[in-house]
Amino acid sequence: MQTSIICSVCNNGHPITDLESGELICSDCGLVLSDNAQESRAEWRTFDSETSDRVRVGAPTSLAHHDMGLATVIGKNNSDSSGRKLDASMHSTMQRLRTWDFRTQAHTSADRNLIQAFSELGRLKDKLGLSDAIIEKTAYIYRKAQEKGMIRGRSTSSILAAAIYIACREMGASRTLRDVAETTDVKRKVISRSYRLLIYELGIMVPSVDPMKCIAKIANNAKLSEKTKRMAIDTMNDLTEKKISAGKAPMGLAATVLYLSCLRNGENITQKNIAEAAGVTEVTIRNRVKDLKARLDLD
Repeated sequence: MQTSIICSVCNNGHPITDLESGELICSDCGLVLSDNAQESRAEWRTFDSETSDRVRVGAPTSLAHHDMGLATVIGKNNSDSSGRKLDASMHSTMQRLRTWDFRTQAHTSADRNLIQAFSELGRLKDKLGLSDAIIEKTAYIYRKAQEKGMIRGRSTSSILAAAIYIACREMGASRTLRDVAETTDVKRKVISRSYRLLIYELGIMVPSVDPMKCIAKIANNAKLSEKTKRMAIDTMNDLTEKKISAGKAPMGLAATVLYLSCLRNGENITQKNIAEAAGVTEVTIRNRVKDLKARLDLD
């Protein structure tokens, strides 16, 4: 780094900078011209304790953290600013400070509730295979419910499960109410009640389930051929164009279309197997078969 500082001994105007000590040194005679040079390099630091990769910024903010990722913590490095290890008394003091710093992060009941809910959300993310966008949407819905006081007197798990289901519906993820109920160990009836409450109180417009995604999910569960799947997709397109699919449960309709496609394709499968793969009853499939055969030319 070049500066306008001139050496008083040899009149050299081109000093060099020691980046470790922050000193300006004359390149000819070695005289220290300044011992507090300003750092002009990029600030590269390691924020992730699991990796050694240095980054320019810290972790991104997230709604799925109770503090949105903006809180600061006392680091685990037991050394001072010069890199020297702390003595025993100072080390004990720092440990106590870390403990109290951790305890004071959740000083209200709302913060403690968010910590509990979002820790559970982190576990459900892997079980349900949810994306980061769905997790952020779920956290947003849950925070809105907490602001309106809807959490008080209700189970945190039920409200969180309902928020997950709403987020999946809005983001187009094929997760049924049964899938969420089985993963969260909350009764489907309880989740449905919380779901209706969130929809009404928060004014959320939930889009309808895409039957095409239901077809792909059921076909994969039942291990059907690709030919049968594509045949079912064509049939579902016809039903959608003729507005026959309106008002019908998408999972039951998709299971029926797949069953009829299996019959047309000569694939041997029973109504029971299709019903188990779709999570519906055999009666639903039989009723839908009669209805579709009456309204379409499906023999």
